[in-house]
Amino acid sequence: MILRVYENNPQLRAIDKAVEILRSGGLVVYPTDTIYGLGCDLHNKKALEKIFRIKGMDEKSPLSFIAPDLSEVSRYAKVSNQAYRVMNKCLPGPFTFILPAMKEVNRYMLYKRKHIGIRVPDSNVCQVLARELGSPLISTSVPLWREKVLNSGEIIHDYFGKEINLVLDIGTMISEPSTVVDLSGDEFEIIRQGKGQVQL
Repeated sequence: MILRVYENNPQLRAIDKAVEILRSGGLVVYPTDTIYGLGCDLHNKKALEKIFRIKGMDEKSPLSFIAPDLSEVSRYAKVSNQAYRVMNKCLPGPFTFILPAMKEVNRYMLYKRKHIGIRVPDSNVCQVLARELGSPLISTSVPLWREKVLNSGEIIHDYFGKEINLVLDIGTMISEPSTVVDLSGDEFEIIRQGKGQVQL
């Protein structure tokens, strides 16, 4: 299924359908402020297994989730004062911040992990979707196809077919990955420079 959405004012009918699918263990593709993401509800292990299979990942692979705002992050990750200051200046935005994982997040993972990636994209679609879902949205980039990023909702829908339950389509996106910043230690470290520029 593919539903057209508008970034500036996402239609609640499409968001509600996506939330229904996520809560029932389905997979949804949605636009972010960088590239199209593939996601599932953190609380559904079978859905997590589907994502690992589609991406060809093992259960130890790094994972990120989308939160609607910073207030939700501390439930699932340890946020030091320094980390909060950096994130508060950068979010919402095209960043993935690596933080120590809390026990709460590990209750649902396929593999216990010490760190988790956090995203609060500058995207109305993402923020409304995460807020309406009411729990973290596990997020990973849409897989490559022959080393090419699938950056159109229609192309993604046609390529993956029934493996993905819904595509929220805003058209063709200029694909650029998020900047990955490790905030798990005493000093922050840029792991991957992408779209976001860290402001201190």
